Amino acid sequence: MKQLEIDQYWMQQAIGLAKQGQYSTKPNPNVGCVIVKDGQLVGKGFHPRAGLGHAEVFALKDAGAQAQGATAYVTLEPCAHYGRTPPCAKGLVEAGVARVVIACHDPNPLVAGKGIKILQDAGIEVTAGICEEQAKQLNLGFLKAMATGKPYVRLKVASSLDGRTAMASGESKWITGTASRQDVQHWRAISGAVITGVDTVIADNCLLNVRELHGAELGNVVQPWRIILDRQGRLALDAAILAQADTVMVMGSFRQELADLGVLQLPVMPLADLVKYLVEKHQIYDVLVEAGATLSTAFLTEGLVDELISYVAPTLLGTSARPMLKTEFNVMAEQMRFRPIEVTCIGDDVRLRLVPMQEAV
Repeated sequence: MKQLEIDQYWMQQAIGLAKQGQYSTKPNPNVGCVIVKDGQLVGKGFHPRAGLGHAEVFALKDAGAQAQGATAYVTLEPCAHYGRTPPCAKGLVEAGVARVVIACHDPNPLVAGKGIKILQDAGIEVTAGICEEQAKQLNLGFLKAMATGKPYVRLKVASSLDGRTAMASGESKWITGTASRQDVQHWRAISGAVITGVDTVIADNCLLNVRELHGAELGNVVQPWRIILDRQGRLALDAAILAQADTVMVMGSFRQELADLGVLQLPVMPLADLVKYLVEKHQIYDVLVEAGATLSTAFLTEGLVDELISYVAPTLLGTSARPMLKTEFNVMAEQMRFRPIEVTCIGDDVRLRLVPMQEAV
């Protein structure tokens, strides 16, 4: 087996470990590490939660003395700074590993090549870029926020085959099936915040939290902030979403009664400023938008959506039903086009994951 194939095999093991922290590490990235010596796995670990040891710490502890002269496979460049934990790059040096294989670089200014430099200055061989694209998928929000100061924004919509989300009366339960609604829990669980409009809260009395996950303990999930855009102060104090008021933000005019409940209130600001604010002030790197047609359309037309997640049910609701979006185009040149990155059957529905194309075709 060629060295590249060997490296890819072990990096896949590290990526699998990193996924074990996908619901619990926010705002930290998901990272996995395996340590290999003479072709054998001698240590493994992943980062479980902010404030606890990083993946390399657990893997080195697992390997013990066998880390000497071994190869470490890490999904993200080892950190080079002191935070709640010591720098992992120095830990690898002190353990005496001979080689470090990295999937992707860390754009965090506190790291950004410094981790690799520490390793190379110590005489450790470094190989980077192994399974890079797969590893990046683990931390799309973290990587984008570190590089640009903006979060990775996913817009979730659910519709009929003819692009409708509710009957004219507003009745919408249920267009998509149970499996699709369960699947949405995953996207909430990996997000630092779920954004919606007050109309959606009034219509559905929704919670927008994580209530059930396959293969994960709810107690380990870092619940997302629920952010409600309510410019006219229409959010009712008995809304179900306020049962956990300390994880709710409301953007609108200040209301003392919300403050008394523990709701964090934000001044009205443009959507582009809001998402940057979430990164700067709250370390929220992944945002999920679950909203009605007006707010969903605003995120799209302002170019704030990185990924559209569309659940399509095999049903027709007719022309009088409410549309998925409120877009109005007069000529083909104005259309919004998307590139599919994944098409999956979820129960009887189809889930499309799409990314906006830069230019209409």
